[in-house]
Amino acid sequence: MKRNGNQPYVSASTPNATTPDQLLRELVAHLRQHRTDLREEWARRITEAQLLTAMSKEEIFAEATSVYDNYVEALETGTFEALQAYARNLSERIIPRGVETNEVVGIVLLLRDVLARSLFAKYQGDFDKLNRILDAYEPAANRIAITVAVGFVQERERTIREQQEAIRELSTPVLQVRERLLILPIIGLIDPQRARQLTEQLLRAIRTNRAKVVVIDITGVAAMDTHVANHLVLTVEASRLLGATVIVTGLSPEISQTLVNIGVDLSKMTTVGDLQGGIEEAERLLGYKVVSSHDLVQQT
Repeated sequence: MKRNGNQPYVSASTPNATTPDQLLRELVAHLRQHRTDLREEWARRITEAQLLTAMSKEEIFAEATSVYDNYVEALETGTFEALQAYARNLSERIIPRGVETNEVVGIVLLLRDVLARSLFAKYQGDFDKLNRILDAYEPAANRIAITVAVGFVQERERTIREQQEAIRELSTPVLQVRERLLILPIIGLIDPQRARQLTEQLLRAIRTNRAKVVVIDITGVAAMDTHVANHLVLTVEASRLLGATVIVTGLSPEISQTLVNIGVDLSKMTTVGDLQGGIEEAERLLGYKVVSSHDLVQQT
């Protein structure tokens, strides 16, 4: 046993009892000291692994620098808000360029490997300290990897939802042809999700434009199952509650049969054979006088 002045006796064989926080501070100092070499090594390995191929080498190095600095800051502070914000920002910029989830996860795992190899090289003569450094580093590194991956996946899912919403809106445009008159031409397959979106969009347009008559043209709809047919009936009723009369045009024999089979009383639904006839009926309901081109020629 040894005694140093007023210090308590300490066994000569007792290792230096360094806390995890102290080990992390030592780790962070090492990563900052070797920042240039480590980020260059990481960027090189990203290129060799053919990750982020949609980006140039200069862009990869710039992003590697930012990710590296955010990574080290998260290790140092134990907080991940800045890293989460950067991960979202990075995702917004690289998702439109076709970067996939596996590439983002791959570069984060590569960085972890580069840093781990650096630690092995630094502490290869002191395996006890190396093990304690890794015990302090690995939980934080795992959380960082999860944070970046989850942030990317969430942003990707948000982008996909926005794209799907934009496609649905383009495929079901509510058009205002004149004051208080809307037309909703529907083309293609109607599934339950699209049917709900269609109803929400139409009711919103009725309210916004204070529409009195709506023409729903389903000439371009080849088939309609029972669930969607019921939804169409509910859409007509909901529009009526908002003060708008709905005229359905372009009913095919198959869709008409579906409506009859589910018990819809077609006498309560205003139907017209084609879109032109539907518009003329709508204008009549709104008080407009429909004049044929033949009559206009005679008047002149």
